[in-house]
Amino acid sequence: MHKLLITIVLRKFRRVRVSPSAFTLVELLVTLAIITVLFSIILPTYSYMRYRARSVINIANQRSISSSVTMYAGDNRDRCPDSVATVGFGNSFNWAEPTKLIGNNFQGPGDHRAVSEYLGQYISKADVMNCANAPRPPYPYLQEAWDAGDQWDNPDTIMGFDPLGGTFCYYWGYIGYQVDRQRPYYGPRRLSGNNKYSKLLVSDYLGYDHWRSPGAFGSCEKFESSARVPETWLLSSYWAGSSRQDSDAVPEMKLNAGYIDGCVKSYNSKETIQMKVSLSADGTIPYIDGLGPGIYYLPQ
Repeated sequence: MHKLLITIVLRKFRRVRVSPSAFTLVELLVTLAIITVLFSIILPTYSYMRYRARSVINIANQRSISSSVTMYAGDNRDRCPDSVATVGFGNSFNWAEPTKLIGNNFQGPGDHRAVSEYLGQYISKADVMNCANAPRPPYPYLQEAWDAGDQWDNPDTIMGFDPLGGTFCYYWGYIGYQVDRQRPYYGPRRLSGNNKYSKLLVSDYLGYDHWRSPGAFGSCEKFESSARVPETWLLSSYWAGSSRQDSDAVPEMKLNAGYIDGCVKSYNSKETIQMKVSLSADGTIPYIDGLGPGIYYLPQ
């Protein structure tokens, strides 16, 4: 079909070269119509190829993150980095969104508030920490924030030591609340952990009822009827939207997740469990529905 249309157009141009007369109006309209049809066929294919290319980059990014965490653990007596997704000090802290690249504050002496303080020696380009299918362009100060680490201070604010949320979810050292099982979720703490701890290190963001998009689904991957949620001074942009205001009606999409063995696996958004952010340090008291960071969907 494509070859036939191109052949017709080329024949029109050959006729122009040998004929002393120019295009008639009808011929011009026919040619424009053919070109329009060709573009309508080619553009969706081109868009899909770009999406697939970004998906390949996304998998590579998560593989790099997973490998960096395992290398860090190898250099630190089998221990994974501490999670930076906390708010508060000492034993009185509560948890924040697992998307945090830079936390709100230092939890205690010897701790860091920035992921780059742990992984910066293994990852130099901040784009690795960003979902390639998230809205473009990415957070404008992503590289500057990654390089600044604990000392990050957004130049657009008057606050010091600004936090920053990304478009992946980071689960090493993290504790959440599993909705279905009504018990804490434990992210990996060591390479050789027991069954109490998950082996999930990083995943695409998929959530529901975040305070920036209440009553709607949000994801770093674009899905049907979704629209861009602009970044703020402390959070990256993502896609959000839903035709049904129901946390069980998860939009259909393919997502990726990286694990402690360094592999990255794809999973369907329907094959997930729900996790809430915890208000208690031990993961036993979640945020109530309709308030705060909402629900996060983890691969089963």
